[in-house]
Amino acid sequence: MLNCLVQERNQMSLEEMAQSAQNGDENILNQLLQDYQPFVKKTVSSVCKHYINDSDDEFSIGLIAFNDAIHKFDQSKGTSLLSFAEVIIKRRVIDYLRSNNKYKDLSFDGGLNEEENSLTFENTLSVDEYNRNIDNEKRKDEISRFSVLLQTFGLKFKDLVKHSPKHEDARINAIQVARTLVSDPELLQYMNDKKRLPIKMLESKVNVSRKTLERNRKYIIAIALIISLDFVYLREYVKGRLS
Repeated sequence: MLNCLVQERNQMSLEEMAQSAQNGDENILNQLLQDYQPFVKKTVSSVCKHYINDSDDEFSIGLIAFNDAIHKFDQSKGTSLLSFAEVIIKRRVIDYLRSNNKYKDLSFDGGLNEEENSLTFENTLSVDEYNRNIDNEKRKDEISRFSVLLQTFGLKFKDLVKHSPKHEDARINAIQVARTLVSDPELLQYMNDKKRLPIKMLESKVNVSRKTLERNRKYIIAIALIISLDFVYLREYVKGRLS
């Protein structure tokens, strides 16, 4: 009976074995995970650019990814299991390496065969997606830090939008006022110490009326803080307002 089962499995295609594993055949799943470890090592090594051992974390990440690929594989998509698994494994390993800062640069142009080169675009997408996620997290953290800082001035983050001058020329003028303030150590020190806009001192340095300065004071303070401190993402917002 056992010999018949072994013979039946040997006659199954790799994709059919994956389907059986998806249907709950633990023996076939374990066989696939065991038999294709060399494939997993080769795929992981192509990303890491050095030989991977069983004891390496990268190999464990790759093996888990191969297991996931088996369960997620859909033969109706018109691709082979190994091609699909290769993409999944490389994506997982790339994300692992970058999240742990193991490698600053990852390239896929050296020593790859034609089939691997066809996956370069997929890998690039994975790296780009990871970077976008990191940027989003950093942006959220920056907004959180900025919101806390604004509270010390009695302001809220929404003031940056709510009190933004309605007309483009007025916004540009307000940003220029903020830049003038930041470029003057005395004015900047006053604002940070007193937690308010030095309107009287600014009047003599900018071509803007006192009434306009008072009307836009919240916006000017917010922009001055963004420009003077290390708010990288919010500074891009300020640049965008001038473009």
